[in-house]
Amino acid sequence: MKQCFYNETVGFFYNNSRKELTTYWRTKDVLVVALGLTVSVIVLLTNLLVITAIIINRRFHYPIYYLLGNLAAADLFAGIAYMFLMFHTGPRTAELSLKTWFIRQSLLDTSLTASVVNLLAIAVERHQTVFTMQLHSKMSNQRVMILIFCIWVTALLLGLIPSYGWHCLCALEKCSSMAPLYSRSYLTFWAISNLVIFLIMVVVYTHIFIYVKRKMTRMSKHTSFHPRYKETMISLVKTVTIILSAFVICWTPGQVVLLLDGLGCKSCNVLAVEKYVLLLAEINSLINAIVYSYRDNEMRSTFRRILCFVCYRNSKYTPTVVKLNTTDRRTLSQNGHFTVDSSI
Repeated sequence: MKQCFYNETVGFFYNNSRKELTTYWRTKDVLVVALGLTVSVIVLLTNLLVITAIIINRRFHYPIYYLLGNLAAADLFAGIAYMFLMFHTGPRTAELSLKTWFIRQSLLDTSLTASVVNLLAIAVERHQTVFTMQLHSKMSNQRVMILIFCIWVTALLLGLIPSYGWHCLCALEKCSSMAPLYSRSYLTFWAISNLVIFLIMVVVYTHIFIYVKRKMTRMSKHTSFHPRYKETMISLVKTVTIILSAFVICWTPGQVVLLLDGLGCKSCNVLAVEKYVLLLAEINSLINAIVYSYRDNEMRSTFRRILCFVCYRNSKYTPTVVKLNTTDRRTLSQNGHFTVDSSI
């Protein structure tokens, strides 16, 4: 029978994995925590702004915006999880119980997984709407809620699995270097799962990019297309490019480092870049809010109304401003029907 070490301390497993566990605050630790807390606060504020905008503006009560709101909720959760990590890292790590350590890691895994799966859901939704020449998906609200529920169930399962068995408390030789209580096989599974999702996203957005590019080429040969429709197409191409670039830059390093650790690479100094790749992945939660929200004209208008609420309330021109901000922005589609302008 295997010997388990449920009564050991966190320090015991860190020593087993040869991961440094400091007992005092170093300059590097202070800088990492300060930077991490700053990013977390910005992530919380920006995604809270997105959620508020979607709630108060009835024009956002469509499937794509529900998914966008859920993405903001996942990123908001990621900000909370990362902030929790910052308050329980450095010298404080040695003081954690095994249960608290697992909670700390599960929060991160759940939030980051929810964010990635949400990105995939949005990619699929955009693919469907672009190829059917629609602005909004015909998916019912009930189906959107079921999809959102499934996203969180998947994220929770992947985040809680290590706490309920997929760890190395009974097999010290399988312990990870980056996460000394996690089994290397779990890190391999989690990294590969995210990389597969990433590849699917690349395929989906590349397909969208090629389609839009061809569409613009055909449009340039005709003068019957509404100018605003072409502008929307160009904006969509820019958005797709930003999405892919941000995702590659923020996520690929972390997934590669996790995979190397999971595969037990002895010559790879994964611990040297561990905190930085995690911070980079967290920054993606901030970029999501900017890319998926700020590039939408109506969303920007709603942001201004929220941030300048006091100014609008005290101004005698408030009704006029609000009316202008909520005026329909329309563009003529190929089949002759008007649709609200959006670049998401």
